[in-house]
Amino acid sequence: MLNDTFLTPAQIVAELDKYIVGQHDAKRHVAIALRNRWRRLHAPADMQAEIVPNNILMIGATGVGKTEIARRLAHLADAPFVKVEASKFTEVGYVGRDVESMVRDLVEQSVSRVRQRRQEAVKAQAAEAVEELILDALIPPIKHPGKKGKSLGFGSTDDTEAAGEEPGEIPASDRELNERTRARFREKIRDGELEDRRIEIQVAQPGPSVGIMGAPPGMDEAALSGLQDMLGSMVPKRSRKRKVTVAEARKLLLEEEAAKLIDMDEVKDEAVRQAENAGIIFIDEIDKVASSGGSGKGGPDVSRQGVQRDLLPIVEGSAVNTKYGIVNTDHILFIAAGAFHVSKPSDLIPELQGRFPIRVELQPLTKADFVRILRHPKNALTKQYEALLLAEDVELSFDDDALERLADIAAEVNATVENIGARRLHTVMSRLLNEILFDVPDKIAAHAKVQITAALVEERLADMVKNRDLSQYIL
Repeated sequence: MLNDTFLTPAQIVAELDKYIVGQHDAKRHVAIALRNRWRRLHAPADMQAEIVPNNILMIGATGVGKTEIARRLAHLADAPFVKVEASKFTEVGYVGRDVESMVRDLVEQSVSRVRQRRQEAVKAQAAEAVEELILDALIPPIKHPGKKGKSLGFGSTDDTEAAGEEPGEIPASDRELNERTRARFREKIRDGELEDRRIEIQVAQPGPSVGIMGAPPGMDEAALSGLQDMLGSMVPKRSRKRKVTVAEARKLLLEEEAAKLIDMDEVKDEAVRQAENAGIIFIDEIDKVASSGGSGKGGPDVSRQGVQRDLLPIVEGSAVNTKYGIVNTDHILFIAAGAFHVSKPSDLIPELQGRFPIRVELQPLTKADFVRILRHPKNALTKQYEALLLAEDVELSFDDDALERLADIAAEVNATVENIGARRLHTVMSRLLNEILFDVPDKIAAHAKVQITAALVEERLADMVKNRDLSQYIL
């Protein structure tokens, strides 16, 4: 997101089309919002602080693509992303408390992303350090030059032959023999000839977790977390010896060596900057905190309005204290979503409504949409099941009329029982392929071809349409 090049709105929509069927209006709005973030970072410096994001409120039934749009958007932007459910803050024990945790979760995710990217950048350098550690475990180096002709225990006849030396060649000193043996073993390590050889290495041992029972009054979550980290850092770091293969040693040591090569202070600074300028927070089920029927009621509606008022300062822009420093939420993009079956967007408090100026209604999915969902997306369910069975060398294919009948059944069950959108396809596909997945590879051997026809769909799923209860099939 902070790079000099970024996708145009049309390109963003085209990328979203690869995974999400329909909902063109929603895709256009999120594409514009995402591009506007790039535009703000390239605007004149005196205007950057003034340009605020246009937060989006997506309205639509479950399973129509609200969460998927937000998740794919964050992936396209290569931005920190967290999803929270607003209804969580109405539960007993929360009651609107600690709504700021969503910002802390965003920063944690941002730190993790930046740290992983920095470790990838120094991976080659870390691999060299790991190679030296493995080599030291195999052939320890001689630190002080020895006398000519006197053996210090390194480079015996067997080791010399293993390293490829001719027994007749007499090195000038033990140091020279050691260096030549190490050079030969280094080549063997790089060629993968010693992957199964067992060596003894020192690995860091995680220290005991430090917990604090009963936080002092007035101490928020960030301060408590910082106190725990400080107490944890005071516990002495320990390491222990392990006997593992060279291949296992490489995996264990690589992350440790890469962590030593990165500056965590720089990681934290960059992570906070990315969270502030590129972070996306998706607030799901925001309709659950809307006070239906007006604000004059008592009971649960009071806590719901309390949650909205706690959300308000974060969405409109405030400074949140985290263990990585102060994080300003002024330019974080907030995308809220809800079905709004019982309540309406106008039931939200006016101040919160004003912080989500872009409203977009997602359309219910039709039978034609279900057919497209089964055929076209890169992650279509049909392609997922084909890949699963391909792992068993079984070829799975679907007839066009079979997909039409699957879509018809999914649409009919949604209409008669409960409309759960595209998630209904998971139910019907699982029911359809359950027996086949169980029979592979015992009854359906490798290299077999399984064809899904309309007749097979009708045979396996006819009872789903007839049985109105369907309690065992509803997700």
